Amino acid sequence: MPEPLGGRLEGLRPALPGEALHARVARTLREAILEGTLTEGVRLPGHRTLAAQLGVSRNTLVDALAQLGAEGYVQASPRSGTRVAVPGSTRTAAPSSPAAPDTPLPLSAWATRALAGRVPDAGGGYAVDFRVGQPVPDLYPAGAWAQALARQAREAGQAPSLADVDTELGPLETRRALAAYLNAERGARVTPGMVMLTGGTQASLDALARVFLEEGRVAATEDPTYPGARAALGATGASLCPVPVDADGLNPAALPGRATLLYLTPGAQYPTTVALPAARQAEVVAWARGAGAFILEDDYAADLHHGARPPAALQGLAPERVILLGTFSKSLAPVTRSGYLVAPERVIRVLAGTRPLTDRAPATLDALALADVLASGAYARHLRRARQAIRHRHEVLLAALAASLPGWRVTPARAGLHVHVTLPPGLSEEAAVTRAAQAGVALTPAAPLARLPRPPAVLLAFAHLPPERLREGVGRLARVLPASPQAG
Repeated sequence: MPEPLGGRLEGLRPALPGEALHARVARTLREAILEGTLTEGVRLPGHRTLAAQLGVSRNTLVDALAQLGAEGYVQASPRSGTRVAVPGSTRTAAPSSPAAPDTPLPLSAWATRALAGRVPDAGGGYAVDFRVGQPVPDLYPAGAWAQALARQAREAGQAPSLADVDTELGPLETRRALAAYLNAERGARVTPGMVMLTGGTQASLDALARVFLEEGRVAATEDPTYPGARAALGATGASLCPVPVDADGLNPAALPGRATLLYLTPGAQYPTTVALPAARQAEVVAWARGAGAFILEDDYAADLHHGARPPAALQGLAPERVILLGTFSKSLAPVTRSGYLVAPERVIRVLAGTRPLTDRAPATLDALALADVLASGAYARHLRRARQAIRHRHEVLLAALAASLPGWRVTPARAGLHVHVTLPPGLSEEAAVTRAAQAGVALTPAAPLARLPRPPAVLLAFAHLPPERLREGVGRLARVLPASPQAG
């Protein structure tokens, strides 16, 4: 006779999220077999008896045993009942068995370098959060985007063929709309064949880094710079050459003699927000031509300028040497995941050939919705409203800082969603961030963005905060931090 399993099983294993009861029963018995609690040849009690022992219905148990039989863990016969079929010697550590001591994962060199390049988020809740990277939900054109998605979803269902949209580069309709927009608004020189749609700037950087970089090659970056760019380029094993940034942006005289790529934010240097003057742009282009390097121009803030029209894209000066990177995650919303890169067609052909190894093609529906909002004028209308609100919040923050913390040297932002603030002498970044946190205010320290020595500084994002919260945040800072060197 089969023996009761009460001494062998301690009831059902804890349920997993969304797990059906019969799957839980099957998992309980499967893991007992793999762990050796139920050994090969053991005869299970009858269905009603075993169901009662496990506290489930007979039908639930029958479903679980059918699953286990299909997997080969049990065998049922009319005369001998249901028996365990898998030898205990074949068991492997089951998911719920006591874990062996942690052993290091066999990470690749790429993964190790990628993880080393991350800048950790301090986390925590704050009364006023000035940290960069905040979405601006109250400026998101939800209605226009939803209408565009719905319209494109209806039309996609009626399309006779997806051959013109399901490509490695993205829908031709969207690439045409983007080329027209960039030529008109950014002074770029773009044809649809030079455009590839991506999931955002980080995806563009990763694709380009994998294609162009490896150990033994050099990638130059501004210093300080966007940490995501440094991480993507450095993860390939290439040597990174930091190029110092001063009050006029990247210093061309400090560029290396050779490099494969140069990451650059000429319109609004990240994080200092200064624009690269025309003379320096010409020097950088001349260097790229001489070195045979490609310039990765991150145009992250161009659509969010605060005053007159932004300077034209560097790509317009040298389309054969500049690869333009852009995203709509800031000007629309992060959830759109709509980005692009513009490159010479010979580069585009290589990227189209390598893309199927990763994500095959961009999100088609989002891409078509983007074409819709660009062509309909909805994006232009949204930008006019967003720029006005962002410009006002920028002015409110500058006025509050000037009034309450006059010793802090603020660089007014020509574009983008944050300001760069050099701290007064005697105040370190660590002290500023710590004391601000104690007052309920979160700041972004600038030091993790640089490899070369720089004066202590912090970044204050402002676009996501209404004016009253901006003033409150500065007021809280003024109560715990020195307003000037003399006050420290």
